[in-house]
Amino acid sequence: MNMIVYDRLWETMKRKGVSQYKLIKEHGISSGQLDRIRKGENINMYTLDTLCRILDCRVEEIIEYRKEE
Repeated sequence: MNMIVYDRLWETMKRKGVSQYKLIKEHGISSGQLDRIRKGENINMYTLDTLCRILDCRVEEIIEYRKEE
């Protein structure tokens, strides 16, 4: 089970009116990185920083740490 989850990213994107298409075409986020996020896999800090800048948000609005129970 992954400890870091990206559920908040999709909510933040919806709230800010930013689509996956826009991330890829206008901001240069790779479809591979988005696929990794969808699968709950690791992403690098550069991508996380870039998403925060694009969405004008805090990291807590993109990722969440969940304790394994």
